[in-house]
Amino acid sequence: MQELNFTKYAFRFKNSENKVSIFDSIRKKFVILQPEEWVRQHCIQFLIQEKNVPQSLINVEKELIINGLKKRYDIVVYNPDGSICIVVECKSAKIPITQTTFDQIARYNLKLNATYLMVTNGLNHYYCQMDFINKRYQFLKDIPNYSL
Repeated sequence: MQELNFTKYAFRFKNSENKVSIFDSIRKKFVILQPEEWVRQHCIQFLIQEKNVPQSLINVEKELIINGLKKRYDIVVYNPDGSICIVVECKSAKIPITQTTFDQIARYNLKLNATYLMVTNGLNHYYCQMDFINKRYQFLKDIPNYSL
């Protein structure tokens, strides 16, 4: 897999039927290693190891309904009260981050109401803080460390 713009993390892999899987510590199972999954697993470790997010407050790849359509978010970080702190959209390293990517996460956030947004393709990371009053996001250099 391609080297990404994250710290090097230790991962568990297994090979079965000529398919490589990576262990997802949030879902507690091995998942097929695709380019987007490689980015997602790095991002999960970034949140846990660099941003001090408790593993128990991270949710991965869950369905949500937006305008009657089924969508799946990549990563959500909850606050202890159940509100959502961060929504993360992961793309494969081969996919450039464009306005369309930001539009996608902004649509998700209309339903999720997260304070922070993160968009990454593993090479480029973008962080935003929501301005709910003016209905827009403000770019940040980084997301703050998680605190309870």
